[in-house]
Amino acid sequence: MVSWFDDLSFPKLFIVGIMVLIPLLVSQTSKKLHLPNIVAYMVAGIILGPSVLNFLNEKTLGNMEFITHMVLGFVAFKIGLEVNLQRLKAHGKGIIVTTLSESFLAVFAVAFLLYVLTGNVALSIIFGALAPASAPAGTIAVIDETRSQGSLTHTLYSVVGIDDGLGIIIFGIFSPIALFLLSHSGNGVEMNGAFWASFLEPFREIGLSVLLGGAVGLVFIWLTRFKGFRDELLPLTFGAVIIIVGISELANLSEILSNMIFGLVLGNYPNCERIKKFEEEEIGFMLPLFYLLFFTIAGANLHIEKLPSLGLIGLFYIVGRTLGLGGGAFVGASLGRLEPKIRKYLGFGILSQAGVAIGLALIVKSEFHGIGPVINEAGKTMGDYIGNVVFTTITATSVFFEIFGPIATKFALRKSGEARDG
Repeated sequence: MVSWFDDLSFPKLFIVGIMVLIPLLVSQTSKKLHLPNIVAYMVAGIILGPSVLNFLNEKTLGNMEFITHMVLGFVAFKIGLEVNLQRLKAHGKGIIVTTLSESFLAVFAVAFLLYVLTGNVALSIIFGALAPASAPAGTIAVIDETRSQGSLTHTLYSVVGIDDGLGIIIFGIFSPIALFLLSHSGNGVEMNGAFWASFLEPFREIGLSVLLGGAVGLVFIWLTRFKGFRDELLPLTFGAVIIIVGISELANLSEILSNMIFGLVLGNYPNCERIKKFEEEEIGFMLPLFYLLFFTIAGANLHIEKLPSLGLIGLFYIVGRTLGLGGGAFVGASLGRLEPKIRKYLGFGILSQAGVAIGLALIVKSEFHGIGPVINEAGKTMGDYIGNVVFTTITATSVFFEIFGPIATKFALRKSGEARDG
């Protein structure tokens, strides 16, 4: 989209100032409508972004990408801090069963509905593999905004934390299967050892992410033995989170999982209660501003012009993912003997989906290029078709899930009686 902003150049600090003030103004309306603040931030981002005004154009958004990674690092760190291993041990079986249930039921619900619609096995498997990928930032932002406390809140922290690693594993397992089926369906490119190696990639990523977060956590605790570092906990924490994000980008690891493990180690290490309390207060103080910037950028990256391209595939994906996550959460929480309010409302809190899913869809578009039988005179293969459909659909449905997901989370927290924002 072309706008008169294209011919203007603004200082970066002016851009950041607009990114703070405009979402704040829009949020005044969202409060009157009893919507989460992050919905207002995303709407402001859509208005400022390429879809409307193009004030935040593609180049500017590229320059602001470091903010997204930084915020995700702090959100993951906060998740880890809030996960109490003693409580998780007491309810660990129920949480693990619930997480597995909601993730795999989402896979099968989406894959089944897409197969009924298209009859394309590879396409259906890929959409199913993408369904469990979540966006924990939206859920955690609503929890913080509503100042929620209780068993549902603690379960949400645990589930969205585990979801990240599990989503990577599920995609890593099902994506090569779809590639195998596609490459043997015609005269396309045959698979080689590189394709089979992709089975091991998610386990490498998760294993090294856990090691990275654990190592930084132990070094952090060791440093706090010295008074000079204990007096500078905030900059020490800030540096630790940022370095984890940087190493994760360099080594192609999960910045969310690594920082979550860092927070988990710090929050559960013996005799670190004072440090944990300080971290919760200081990080909690910074996060509202981080959320504002993060979700404004997220909104600007949502291309609403793609919504008309949703079609039946997009609608079936939305329905399948919503039913799969919601139904799976209920079934898993029932089998795990979790509280009735967790069974009833957990599914509403895990619907957000954005960055990770779009990133995985981009991988699909790249890896499926040239795979499978040729389907038209231009030499386009079935893999090219699947890659384009998957990327376009996931981008479009992310607009829906990023707006509807936080609204559903706020509904669940209020209905469960755990929201304390009045």
